[in-house]
Amino acid sequence: MKLIPRGMYFEDFTIGQELSTAARTITETDIINFAGLSGDFNFIHTNAEAAKETPYGQRIAHGMLIASIATGLAIQQGFIDGTTLAFRELTWKFSQPVFIGDTVQVVVKVIATKAVPKLGGGLVTFEAHVINQRDEAVQKGEWKMLMKGKE
Repeated sequence: MKLIPRGMYFEDFTIGQELSTAARTITETDIINFAGLSGDFNFIHTNAEAAKETPYGQRIAHGMLIASIATGLAIQQGFIDGTTLAFRELTWKFSQPVFIGDTVQVVVKVIATKAVPKLGGGLVTFEAHVINQRDEAVQKGEWKMLMKGKE
């Protein structure tokens, strides 16, 4: 069966273009499943009593969990679904903690494009912000993705 991409092709992206994803609430199950998958059982994520003694006063989500959810939200929104050839580079800052019950969404802005015909498309650089329910950027940075070109 042939893949029918929903995503945008390299030529569809323009500098300054902004795209937003749906929102998603972070659950305790997300955190525990990610701990099991990654092997990161740091107490700040998995021990409610010990986490009370930290500056956050409670457990926080793994930073990489939220970064992973961010890319998943972008895929679900559709603009990179089936047209991403490679996630080439990530420059990322973890600005604020994300707690169980927080709701996050991703807002991206195209800040650069570079055609790479020999690889079948081009490089798109996104400025990405993960925003919580209080409209605070909890994570931010740049995604450089190799996107498929139109044939």
